Amino acid sequence: ASHAPAWFTTAPTKAAPKALALAGLKVSDIDYYEVNEAFAVVPMAFEHDLNIDHAKVNINGGACSLGHPLGASGARIVTSLQHILTQKDAKFGLATLCNGGGGASALIIERV
Repeated sequence: ASHAPAWFTTAPTKAAPKALALAGLKVSDIDYYEVNEAFAVVPMAFEHDLNIDHAKVNINGGACSLGHPLGASGARIVTSLQHILTQKDAKFGLATLCNGGGGASALIIERV
C-alpha cells in the first residue's frame, strides 16, 4: 500500500486493511500487532486510525526501545510476533512496516 511519500509514516494504516481483506479477517480477529516503529508516530497513527487497543501493539516494545536494524526490521518484527503468539497462546498476528518512499507492507501470521 502507498500514498504520498511525505506521509510514509502512516502508510501501515493503508497496508493492514488490505492484508486483512486478503485473509478474510477483521481487525478484531488479530490478537497482536507488531508495527515497525521507525518513528514514534507510526504505531500511534496505526492505533488511532484503525481503532486498535494499545495493549495489542508492540507489547514488548518497538524499534525506538529495541533498535531499528536497517535492512532487517521486517525480519525482527515477524520473529517478535511469532514469539508473542507462542508465549500468549494466541492465533493471529499482523506485522507491518513503512518504507521511505510512501509505501508499506503488511502480513498476517497464524499460529497452528
